[in-house]
Amino acid sequence: MIKKIKKFLKKFFQIIGILLVLIILAGLGFRLLGPESHNPEGKLIDVDGTRLHINVSGIKNNKPTIIIEGGASASTEYYHWLNEGLKDSLRVIRYDRAGNGYSDLSDKSRNAETIAKELHQLLEKAGEKPPYILAGHSMGGPYIRVFTKLYPDEVQALVFIDATHPEQVERLNAASKSSFRFKTTLFLLNTAAFFSDLGVIGLFESFSEPLLAGHGLPNEINERTRDFVLNGKRTRAYKREIESYHSSLKSASTANDFGSLPIKVFTAIEIDKEAYRKSGIDPDNFLNEKILTQKEFIQLSTDGEQFLINGNHQTIFTKKENADFINKEILKLVRK
Repeated sequence: MIKKIKKFLKKFFQIIGILLVLIILAGLGFRLLGPESHNPEGKLIDVDGTRLHINVSGIKNNKPTIIIEGGASASTEYYHWLNEGLKDSLRVIRYDRAGNGYSDLSDKSRNAETIAKELHQLLEKAGEKPPYILAGHSMGGPYIRVFTKLYPDEVQALVFIDATHPEQVERLNAASKSSFRFKTTLFLLNTAAFFSDLGVIGLFESFSEPLLAGHGLPNEINERTRDFVLNGKRTRAYKREIESYHSSLKSASTANDFGSLPIKVFTAIEIDKEAYRKSGIDPDNFLNEKILTQKEFIQLSTDGEQFLINGNHQTIFTKKENADFINKEILKLVRK
């Protein structure tokens, strides 16, 4: 009986090994012979040895320029509808942080202060001038807080789009730095980057809808996101930002008094309740706490306002009707 089990296991692992080799060879073939990525829609500008992609719409005028600071690993493509709804009235700047989208990977720390300083250098090198309205989605929220603390005279208003709260770990079940969950996430990201470099992820995606598609975005925009799984650059950039996640939140917590600076907060109220229940979290309690933490953003100033949006963390801006509402409120900041 034991001999039969050993024989079976030997055969089993041989088959698994052969399949793995075939998959890797197919992936490498895809890397060599598969599609090339699209050209960036914007420009690549060198910032301290790293080329950053900046995509600017709208003409220069006497109005403030809006800068969209995306979430971790989110490229400029995702903020299509925000750009479309604002570019006829304002100058709109979308950019890819180091490693995201069409920007080069950087070996520098990806903490909030480094990211804010890189953005400031990018704007200067691109010839852009303040005042700015900063719009931050997800981790973009902490980053725009730190930017405003560093360059307070350049910022005219802040917009938080389902932004990350400095107490995300303590109050909203984000993983602590020492937790097994956090370490597992980093391991999985390393693994995903490895298989992306081998072409395996891109190969499998070529037989399906784009893995990184944004629900509600035009097909031609979503097709561009295929570029970002052709190698492991995006995943490595995401991992590096996540490694600095907790220090970035700590930095953002010290940027906590913006006087009378106008602030608008948009909170996504759609969550996967069943997924939270399976994780042992009461979804209603979680949503209530989330709304409360988001409301605290308006307390950073004497002039704040919160809006609840029927969308999730992504569709709050990838669905055109949601982006249209956000754009309407942003334009009110300009008239104000």
